[in-house]
Amino acid sequence: MNTDDMLVGDRYRLLIDAVTDYAIYMLDPDGLVASWNPGARRFKGYRDHEIIGQHFSRFYTEEDRATCLPARALETAAKEGRFENEGWRVRKDGTRFWAHVVIDPILHPTSGRVLGYAKITRDLTDRKKQDEALRQSEQSFRLLVQGVTDYAIYMLDREGIVTNWNAGAERIKGYRPEEIIGRHFSVFYTQADRARGDCERALAIARESGSFQTDGWRVRKNGERFWASVALDPIRDDTGQIIGFAKITRDMSERRQAEQALEVAREALYQSQKMESLGQLTGGIAHDFNNLLNAVVGSLELLRKQVTDDKQLSLIGNALKGATRGITLTQRMLAFARKQELQPKAVNIYELVAGMTDLLSRSLGPSIEFDTRFPASLKPAFADPNQLELAILNLAVNARDAMPSGGRITISASNETILESVQNSLAAGNYVRIAVEDSGFGMDAETLAKASEPFFTTKGVGKGTGLGLPMVLGTAQQLGGRLDLASQPGKGTTATLWLRASEPAAALPAEDRLDVDGGGDSPLSVLAVDDDALVLMNTVALLEDLGHTVVEAASGQEALKRLEEGQIFDLIITDHAMPHMTGGQLIAEVSRRWPDIPIILATGYADLPDGLQAGVRRLGKPFWQSDLQKAIADVTGA
Repeated sequence: MNTDDMLVGDRYRLLIDAVTDYAIYMLDPDGLVASWNPGARRFKGYRDHEIIGQHFSRFYTEEDRATCLPARALETAAKEGRFENEGWRVRKDGTRFWAHVVIDPILHPTSGRVLGYAKITRDLTDRKKQDEALRQSEQSFRLLVQGVTDYAIYMLDREGIVTNWNAGAERIKGYRPEEIIGRHFSVFYTQADRARGDCERALAIARESGSFQTDGWRVRKNGERFWASVALDPIRDDTGQIIGFAKITRDMSERRQAEQALEVAREALYQSQKMESLGQLTGGIAHDFNNLLNAVVGSLELLRKQVTDDKQLSLIGNALKGATRGITLTQRMLAFARKQELQPKAVNIYELVAGMTDLLSRSLGPSIEFDTRFPASLKPAFADPNQLELAILNLAVNARDAMPSGGRITISASNETILESVQNSLAAGNYVRIAVEDSGFGMDAETLAKASEPFFTTKGVGKGTGLGLPMVLGTAQQLGGRLDLASQPGKGTTATLWLRASEPAAALPAEDRLDVDGGGDSPLSVLAVDDDALVLMNTVALLEDLGHTVVEAASGQEALKRLEEGQIFDLIITDHAMPHMTGGQLIAEVSRRWPDIPIILATGYADLPDGLQAGVRRLGKPFWQSDLQKAIADVTGA
């Protein structure tokens, strides 16, 4: 070996000895360590004299030695010219490290005989820890995604093909992984959405904007539709190229149903508030009309007594007929407002309808077939018979008007029991259900929703007041029942009136009954109380025409003042709705201080204060002179 070769060899050894990040050493043909660099000392912990001459298999784990991995490594290097792998190796102190190992054979330049092996080992423990942490993180993430059952979480390729599938997707959409992986995600869309190209549009928006979110109908494997909240995000590689999409779907059906139920409840509340407002408005208008009609009717009655000319009497008669129609109108308004005066009792529905047969036949006409169906076990209903008769007649006439070319009307009834009170429905108890069914042209949903509103009519101008159904509704509600309407265009309408079944009631004690015998023709001293001057003047005129002496009072306080002055009255007639002191309050005070004076309460309202004395006589406004005369006879027992 010349000087230059020796110089190169020395430099090579210096290079090897300077490397500390790699263990670089040589083995003889049998695997004994022949050299040892500083990197090997740092990795493996052995000094030169401790390891040179020792077999390299001591760096391997017991498991690897048991499988003869060291010998196989040398054999592979000799045969194939190289051996390379990664695995656990052992330091001098027994600790393990993850190593990358390369073994190259050293061959004789002429014969090719193996002279030994060059072995390079690199400590990759830190990288192994990072890889293991990443693997565990990915595994944990996969377990997390697979464990989620409230969300469908899966991936799509660039074209929208499903590439994986979690447990939530299987639960929500019904497909097992082997049934859906490899199929296009458009299978989850409705046919209409696919026809519109919603699937392609979702992928396009996700590509362009980086995200796509929407709510809409989706389809399960069994064909059932559900309301879904969907998010679609692109997945990019290290170069920024889109390699697929992450898709998250949540089943929002229950929340949507809850939102719809809330909307229905809000609409019902709005409708209830609207109807309540209309009822208050209608009741107030009806009350004012009652006062006006009271004056009109009274004045016309008195005028008719003083006129002898036939033509004038005919005109007065026409005016009274008009006033009578006005009274009917205000009664319907008060019925809708639930402020009419009712006298409910047990009503036999079969007998009531049977008694109306002639009236119904005349009202419905010859083109209408009329049928009734009542079971023998039908219970009596708790109702005002006059108002119930009017309600049934209204429903029948409405049914007739829905069949201009003729048809059939069926009135039926049945016993029903409501076991549990439900919001916006009937209280628990026993009911009688009366249905009036026609074969007419029916109503669409919009018309049906407005049918019970006051003044709404489809009959044209001058052909209906729009108060028939509201009157029936108000009467039913005032009696603790309800009115249901069911209708479809071309399939007729069924109006169902629910009334409480009558319970046996105890008879009133004899002393609480009013004595209605007697005449009432004796002149009386009467105190008339009303805050409306027009009505008060009319009442005074009617009383004076009957021969009574009348003192006027425009308020409850003025009436008390007349009594306190010592004036003696045989009777007090008072209005109820008065400012500062109502008729009810006046009656309470008079009954306490002058209990022997009989009282008539003249009012068009039904919602009067509780606790009115048994001797107080109700007189509904507007009233005729004969009604007034009978009421006086009732309370005075004359």
